[in-house]
Amino acid sequence: MLVKGEIYHVFTKSIADYRIFNQEDDFERMRQLIKYYQNENDLRLSYFIKLKFVQEVGFDDAFNITSKDKNSTVQIIGYCFMPTHIHLLIKQLTENGISHFMSNILNGYTRYFNTIHKRKGPLWESRFKSVLVSADEQLLHVTRYVHLNPVTAKLTNRLEGWTFSSYKEYLGQVKDNLTICQFDNILEVKPSLYRKFVNDQISYQRELAKIKHLVLDET
Repeated sequence: MLVKGEIYHVFTKSIADYRIFNQEDDFERMRQLIKYYQNENDLRLSYFIKLKFVQEVGFDDAFNITSKDKNSTVQIIGYCFMPTHIHLLIKQLTENGISHFMSNILNGYTRYFNTIHKRKGPLWESRFKSVLVSADEQLLHVTRYVHLNPVTAKLTNRLEGWTFSSYKEYLGQVKDNLTICQFDNILEVKPSLYRKFVNDQISYQRELAKIKHLVLDET
């Protein structure tokens, strides 16, 4: 059972490595799901984005306005979306917060994907996997592992070229109203130093052995 107040590296992938993110709209839908379901919400995202107010001001501004009086169940510290899977770094703020959050985003994306592609049935392989991250220094290295996934998979040669992760949030290159993550109260991130830290391949390989039990082996 996941513990309130603890941070976890959470991973889940599609059935049989089926490609579930095929275009920018797909990645964007997952981004919206993750941002929306950090809080307690009785209304499905699919209904929320159809509201006249949301269509007038845009999803992010509407979310930021309506979320002020809502309780957060999880805190997103980092993420990376890959064509067949997602990585998340999550702090659980309420009992069963991560389980409810993951159920909402995975079921929500399945409904979206099945509607778009006129298919039926499950999309995700199984219940998500999670690994406890117990120390600040370990957490910093796990953020690097998560952000390096696109380079490891040879989807891009430069991390700045992969826009479907929180890497640019860590570099301070995302407008405040568009951010998903909250890490200032957990990690001290200086953009220039963090960029060097992440792109330092030699250092990364040396540290990887130390955190092997903290990360999930799929990339």
